[in-house]
Amino acid sequence: MSMDPAGRVARSTERPHSETRRTAPIRTFLCTADGVTIDSVYDPPAAVYDASASPSRIPVFVVAHGFTGDVDRPHVRRVVEAFTRYGAVVTFSFRGHGASGGRSTVGDREVLDLAAAVAWARGLGHTRVATVGFSMGGSVVLRHAALYRPDGGPGGGPDGPGREGHTDAYADAVVSVSAPARWYYRGTAPMRKLHWLVTRPAGRVVGRYGFRTRIHDREWDPVPLSPVEAVPRIAPTPLLIVHGDRDGYFPLDHPRMLAEAAGGHAELWIEPMGHAEHAADDELLGRIGDWAVTAAG
Repeated sequence: MSMDPAGRVARSTERPHSETRRTAPIRTFLCTADGVTIDSVYDPPAAVYDASASPSRIPVFVVAHGFTGDVDRPHVRRVVEAFTRYGAVVTFSFRGHGASGGRSTVGDREVLDLAAAVAWARGLGHTRVATVGFSMGGSVVLRHAALYRPDGGPGGGPDGPGREGHTDAYADAVVSVSAPARWYYRGTAPMRKLHWLVTRPAGRVVGRYGFRTRIHDREWDPVPLSPVEAVPRIAPTPLLIVHGDRDGYFPLDHPRMLAEAAGGHAELWIEPMGHAEHAADDELLGRIGDWAVTAAG
């Protein structure tokens, strides 16, 4: 499989033309702008779409999993299966997770992983892209939408991943599920455990061998744009914020803070659920699919 320097699959080798429509997933490794290999999977849409339909007429969901997830986790595959009823799906393992290279920066450089996946989705022929992120992935889709714009600006900005080679890596609609509003939150027991996992040498050992997650040992420098700072920059791209009223990680002040920062641009759903992919049932995923298809055009 050939790739260009920005990590995008060459269209002549992997674009699913209507006359040779693929029915099996495509699996490959993408390369991010900073040189990290990302394990990625493309799932074609379910049979609700005519097999002769051009990818340009079919929306694609790019799914960003939560911390310690990866493309092969059952809860991630369940989300993929739900969204294939509404379009094609690209999912990937963030850096440091599963078979991807590098080490996790817990939401900072991961925006480059998502950008590579979105650019790949467009390289496969899809013209309408909805990003859907859960927990850590939910914060990543917010920052990504703020930094990667269809008009080419404002670009990387001061915290900057930049946009080198990724002028087509923007989203047409954004869904953030169970995301934090601010960094360094330790107000719940699960988040205090997560901080131990990330900041302590013993915790990182547990992460590597217990969760297949390799975590970077350096602190953020500089501290990346926070989700609540990113949200005002997303408009006019449609934005949906979804959060559970029984979320054990982030209480309801987080989604409300995000919605308020959006200044009326975002839609907020408070759902009777817990946290992230594990708590999102098929009915909710279906409603998210409906919203994203409509919002992305």
